[in-house]
Amino acid sequence: MVLDTTYNNKEHDNLINDIVGRPYSFIQSIKMGGTGSKRMMIEEVSPNFQSYMNTVSDINYGNIEMRPNGVLLHINKGLKNFTWVIPFYQLVIYKTNGASIHAQGRFVRFRNNKLFKENKSFFSKLLDAKVNYDLQYEMPHI
Repeated sequence: MVLDTTYNNKEHDNLINDIVGRPYSFIQSIKMGGTGSKRMMIEEVSPNFQSYMNTVSDINYGNIEMRPNGVLLHINKGLKNFTWVIPFYQLVIYKTNGASIHAQGRFVRFRNNKLFKENKSFFSKLLDAKVNYDLQYEMPHI
């Protein structure tokens, strides 16, 4: 689900908190070494995501915020902000040339450059969080 988060909206906040959980507290965030990525360049998006990208040849930027039950992918389009809400059970991450986030029939691929390389530790934290989430719902071995 993609929401227009340019302006504060209580309904959107409640919806996001219901789907992926409340934001980590300041203390939890410090203990984890941060819960957000740095800004990364978006190289490619799925066709059903084109409307959230800049139409001119501007560079599109995005960043990822971890929540207890999922992630928020924030995208800037000019003066507007959009947030893609992805619960962990729908999240798929591919390490290609850069990285791509897939969920809900959409994808966003980040460019493999200096900005992406600065987020290497964040992506390892994100993968650990997803694995820990998936282990809660592991099927028993018979």
